[in-house]
Amino acid sequence: MRKRRQKKAATTGGITVETRARFGYTAPVGTTDDGRFRRLTVHLLPEYVQRLFDARDPGASDQQMRGIIAEGFKEVYFQDGGGRAMGLSDAEINDIDYLDLDY
Repeated sequence: MRKRRQKKAATTGGITVETRARFGYTAPVGTTDDGRFRRLTVHLLPEYVQRLFDARDPGASDQQMRGIIAEGFKEVYFQDGGGRAMGLSDAEINDIDYLDLDY
């Protein structure tokens, strides 16, 4: 059952990530890029889910897993799928208060 749900999440369904953490990002000069705590609930696309599962199985570090989630948050939340903040080049998740994944 678990493998079937993981496969669906990684191919068509995605996952929902809820977290409270400090988000920072690299942005063009003249914009606000100060890291700050945010409570976010974001539905990550299947491509990021597949990357998370692929990284987890061989024992990826916490930092590597955070990097994948941060990339997904950058695309889905900060850039709204390409509709804004296109100058945003990097995103980071630090000081995680909690992180919950649902698929």
